[in-house]
Amino acid sequence: MRRVAIVAGGLAKFGVRQASYRDLISEAGKACFDNAENVSPKDIEGYIHSSTMPERFAFQTHVAPMGAETLGIKPSKMIQRVENLCASGSCAIRTAYMAIASGVLDVAMVLGVEKMNMPDPIEGFLHMAAAPDREWDSTQGLSAPGFFALVAKKHMREYGTTEEQLAMVSVKNHDNSTRNPLAQFTKPVTLEQVLGGRPIATPLKLLDCSAMTDGAAAIILASEERAREMTNKPVYIRGTGQAAGGNNLANVLGWTTWPALKTAAESAYKMAGITSADVDVAEIHDCFSISEIIEYEDLGFCEKGEGGSFIAAGKSGYGGEVVVNSSGGLLGRGHPFGATGIAQALEIFAQLRDEAGDRQVPGAKIGLTHNLSGMSTEHTILIYGRDQK
Repeated sequence: MRRVAIVAGGLAKFGVRQASYRDLISEAGKACFDNAENVSPKDIEGYIHSSTMPERFAFQTHVAPMGAETLGIKPSKMIQRVENLCASGSCAIRTAYMAIASGVLDVAMVLGVEKMNMPDPIEGFLHMAAAPDREWDSTQGLSAPGFFALVAKKHMREYGTTEEQLAMVSVKNHDNSTRNPLAQFTKPVTLEQVLGGRPIATPLKLLDCSAMTDGAAAIILASEERAREMTNKPVYIRGTGQAAGGNNLANVLGWTTWPALKTAAESAYKMAGITSADVDVAEIHDCFSISEIIEYEDLGFCEKGEGGSFIAAGKSGYGGEVVVNSSGGLLGRGHPFGATGIAQALEIFAQLRDEAGDRQVPGAKIGLTHNLSGMSTEHTILIYGRDQK
């Protein structure tokens, strides 16, 4: 298979936006092309559009052709939408990667977008009820906060994880997002603020939970030959893995261990020829503070049950063993479902090109992104590296 690299990328401002769904596409697309050194819309052969619930949030379907038209591109070899809930953006990148690696395409644009904030917030919450398995879970009242609260309780009971350690994840990620001008939240929070926040689902407080976010992100990928024509700083996809373990709560195995995550990580590490110890910077799925703690463990950054002490010892922060969610993560940067995986890739792209500004991880050479979807049953991982040639 051919090597594939990211050559450009751009992000729309995340947050509660007055911008429409189409406006967000335009903003991210313009930022992407502005970042491209030697790429124009006419170079794009394939367009992959990542969006989870546009039919509900934006009352718009057939969004891939609409997105391409908005961006002024005319894909000649591939155009499609990818939907896999919170992992949609990562799956869209994998789709483009496979098309280029196999020779179907040479150049592709991947754009993710979600317009989640509604005039009446209850509309958004109603739409979110479509995420769990309707017949098994959502009709029984289960929601994402409820599920992750149960996971947190079990992790606390099994391993002694504390509410303070959960809160430390939020403090760290909000601190990182203060250095990200395009993040939804750009003010720091204290441990006391997180612990004293409004209860959402015990033990999770408001600041333990990612917010409803409007936003978009875009990247351009190319084959190695084309990438070298387009930039002198390509960032290559070195490995990827994906696995799932059912959909509804009845099929969730382990609760505090996510077998599909471990399987996906093993596949990605093997393909990239690295171990978890080689990762310098990681953007992982902190939809709730407990998820980041479990992901430390199942990604191999620490032993099972040590996620709480890992964050408490500062091992996932600057100067630690691996810098996690330097962008602010879902808690700080925001979580517009279809755009999240692509925004993660953009952060790694910037880090590995030494272009992350105040967020720069010194000497970063290997980056990882991770997304989960559903009740932690599907996991998607991509590993990126600087060009070593």
